Formats: sequence, C-alpha cells, structure tokens
Amino acid sequence: MPEAYIVSARRTAGGRRNGRLAAWHPADLGAAVLDALIADIGLDPAAIDDVIIGCVSQIGEQTFALGRNVVLASKLPDSVPAVTIDRQCGSSQQALHFAAQAVMSGMQDIVIAGGVESMTRVPMGSPIALAKTGGIGANPFAASIQKRYGVEGFNQFIGAQMIADKYGFTREDHDHFALQSHKKAAAATEAGAFGAEIVPLSVVLPDGRTILHDRDEGIRADASIESIGSVKLLSENGTLSAATASQICDGASGVLVASEAAVKAHGLTPIARIVNLAVTAGDPVIMLEEPIPATRRVLERAGLSMGDIDLFEVNEAFASIPMAWAKALDADPAKLNVNGGAIALGHPLGATGTKLMATLIHALKARGARYGLQTMCEGGGIANASIIEVL
Repeated sequence: MPEAYIVSARRTAGGRRNGRLAAWHPADLGAAVLDALIADIGLDPAAIDDVIIGCVSQIGEQTFALGRNVVLASKLPDSVPAVTIDRQCGSSQQALHFAAQAVMSGMQDIVIAGGVESMTRVPMGSPIALAKTGGIGANPFAASIQKRYGVEGFNQFIGAQMIADKYGFTREDHDHFALQSHKKAAAATEAGAFGAEIVPLSVVLPDGRTILHDRDEGIRADASIESIGSVKLLSENGTLSAATASQICDGASGVLVASEAAVKAHGLTPIARIVNLAVTAGDPVIMLEEPIPATRRVLERAGLSMGDIDLFEVNEAFASIPMAWAKALDADPAKLNVNGGAIALGHPLGATGTKLMATLIHALKARGARYGLQTMCEGGGIANASIIEVL
C-alpha cells in the first residue's frame, strides 16, 4: 500500500471563551494555519489537491462551506478546493483520516486536513438553539431512535458520568487528574514544548496594545486541588465538575499530508508516517467509551501492542474518559497526555483532532520517540484512532 506522510503539523494557541481570539473570524483562524503549513515547507500552494476542514457547529460564521472560506481567506490560490466535515469532536481527526486515505489510494498527492471552531463566536449547541428560536424542527433524534434506545435524547454529560460510575472513579480521582493536566500543560509551556507547533496570531488588547497570541490561554498554572475541588458538580450525585471537563476554546489546527511521490517531487521532508487508522462505533447512550475498542482495533490492524506505543494522546473531554481508557487498556500513565490535555489546553471541538496530532508529533520528536497513538470520543458513540511513526 502506498505510504502517507505528514510533512507539517501546526495549531493556534487556544483562546478562552470571550478571550484573546474572540475577534478572529473562524475562516481567518483556519487560514492562518493553512498559511503556516505552506510557509513551513516552502511548497507551491497550487500543488495542493484538496483541503478537508472539520467543524462541529456549522451555522452562522461557520456555515456556507467553511472549508472553502478558509481557503479563500488564506494565501492559497482559489484553484484549491475544500470541503467541511462533521464527526463531532473527532471532525479534524477524521479529516486527517480522509486525507491519508486519499493519498494511500493514489487518487491525490497533497492534502491538508484541519479543523476550526470559534466557540465564542459560534457557541456550542447553536445549530439546535437557533433552529428552535427560528420556529423550525430542532430535534436531531427521530422518534424511532428515541424508541430504540429508550431515551429522549443523548447527553455527553450523562455519558461521562456513566463511565465514571462504571469504572468506580470518585470526585477526588477526577480532581487529581485535572490538576495534573494543568501542571503538565504549564510545565510544557514554560519549557517551550509547544513552540514548534503554535502559529502566533496578532491580537489587539482592550487597551489598544497589539500582542502575539502564542500561549494557550486556558492553562491555570496556579490551580490547586482545593480550587478544583471547590467547583460545583455537574449533577447532584455525580463526581464530575466543569473543572474536570474540557474547556470551551477558540482555535484552529491542521496537518499537511503527502504521498511518497509528492515528497520526492517537491523535495519535502516528512516528519511522520501514517501507520494505521481506525474508526469504530458503539453504544450512543454511554457514548464516550468508544476510544477503548477503537484503540484495540487500530493496534490490531497495525500489528502493534500498547507496549510498542511511546506516547498517547487521548482527548480529555471529561477526566473520566482518558482515565477509563487507561484503566481498561492498562496504559502507562507516564505516556498519556504528557503535555497536558483539553482540561487545561481547551477543546475547540472541530479543531481538536489535528490539534492533538500536532502536539503528539512534536512531543514524540522532542523525546526521540517513535510511535504515537491518538484517539478521542465523539458524539453518537463513535471514536477515531490513529497511529503514527515519527521520522
């Protein structure tokens, strides 16, 4: 099978809700990443066969072919096509899968996969909320689906708590995990670990000063077990709080995928090789447990074991998700989310997939390590899993 290589991987620093990226239009956020990917390798942008952009809340500024608008806002010529996809939180990880599959099939040679989400300008849940306000049907779950699963709807908060209960995690367990996410992210930032992956963005502050936004805004370096423990629980008898869930975040990310022929023809230097990919689906009620079978599937397909993997990136949608994943698969906690995760760094929905991939690649390179595995839970009980080899 032909190989697919990643030759560049970049992301913006996360912006808090109503924070430093609030004035950035989503198309401009994505365009900044596209421009950085091209600038990294000096490629003629006209050589790009396609751009695949993940986005969850496709309404308002993020609708009307957002992927195409990202291209039009960038320095790429308008001859470059684009498409927008939604696989919920895994949208840009799926964008990477589609890009790799196009290259591996021999149908395309250079594809950019990425994602964009401005959760400030297009709040989470906007498509349903605004449809209700507009007086049109807003329930995505047909009566037949509700009857099949015995529920009125599907709720990620309920699913996350169901997983916590299933694996026996206490509030203290979640709080300690969240604290470590902030500590690792703060240490990585101070050490410059994110420098090679972050695209600095110009931001005008309220006092009129212009600065470069190049540090993740949500990290709480002064977080303590006491401050995290003081946050109200999401449900009366639950064990999860907003402090042990991913942060609302604005951001964009992307990777450039190339075939072996394109690497040779354009003099590109691969930074990673796609080893294998998998996507699985299961129970849509508990919903967020699917990274476990997805991980097993991709390892089996690659002929590798958990012990062969040097670093793992498992999205911290809620603390219970990576904790359950690690417990079920007997993962080494020292290899998991080594630079922190979405609890500290934020989860810009459609952008998180390639955001995690950028962090994984650069973390592996910094350690001289070889294999990395990325997986994340997604709405509807789906999960993507990807294995890469750093070159």
